[in-house]
Amino acid sequence: MGNNGARTEFPKQLRRLREQKRVSRRMLAELCGMSKNMVSLYESGEVEPTANVLMKLSDYFQVSVDCLLGLEKNF
Repeated sequence: MGNNGARTEFPKQLRRLREQKRVSRRMLAELCGMSKNMVSLYESGEVEPTANVLMKLSDYFQVSVDCLLGLEKNF
């Protein structure tokens, strides 16, 4: 991700959305076809998501990719 703001906002947005839905990291990982460890790495900011992962997460949370990246707040 080229935007530093998006880089720092994505982990916060992901955790906030996950907690709002009251879904565990494990459940989110299963629903989106990834490992629980990857969800933890995304939330800690250690790993940046691919475009494919962003699409899966935005579909699951029913928000735009921009929202996930912290570029808009529509939740």
